[in-house]
Amino acid sequence: MTMGKICVLIPSYNEARTIGHILRELRKRNLAAYVIDDGSTDDTALIAKLEGAVVVKHKKNKGKGASLREGFSHILKKDFEAVLIMDGDNQHEIDDINNFLKKMEETNADIVIGNRMLDTASMPQARIYTNKFMSSLISRISGRYIPDSQCGFRLIKKEVLQAVKLESSKYETETELVVKAARKGFKIESVPIKTVYQDEKSRINPIVDTIRFIALIVRLALRR
Repeated sequence: MTMGKICVLIPSYNEARTIGHILRELRKRNLAAYVIDDGSTDDTALIAKLEGAVVVKHKKNKGKGASLREGFSHILKKDFEAVLIMDGDNQHEIDDINNFLKKMEETNADIVIGNRMLDTASMPQARIYTNKFMSSLISRISGRYIPDSQCGFRLIKKEVLQAVKLESSKYETETELVVKAARKGFKIESVPIKTVYQDEKSRINPIVDTIRFIALIVRLALRR
């Protein structure tokens, strides 16, 4: 799969400090970019437009899942073969994109998920434990080995997005997509990526979002 056959989807919230650099690097690689500005109060949308991205702006914050679903609906109307999802805060290395493409070509995977768990030196301990627990649980429910189920850096073929109906709208949407895709028989692979942690703070609410994850897992388990 070539660069010209994929596009990059970046769900963003107040990423004015970093979004410009990311988009400039993507443009150097001739990658089309879609930015879903999820109710930012800074200049994220303006900067993204100036850097040539297709921008969809929410008037208020709806959640990462809602941004992903919005982005998928726009991208599926175009002639791309796959979508690469990245964060807008510089946590993901642009140079790792080639590894995703290579893995998809070599394995004929339908989804390739980044795996940060081979390089956790800079990862907060709480996140390491959470990722390991959630990955183990989701691997069991999906019937696929997924070493880093919480990684948002992932490459997804359009056939998956066309086949999977997403219902959630917050951070649990990424998990919902993986489990439902696995149950439909899509092939899921992982690829090692660099772990990049700077001074950013997680926007995941440890109580509210955990409850959402648990509710999603229960729903998915009951639908087996």
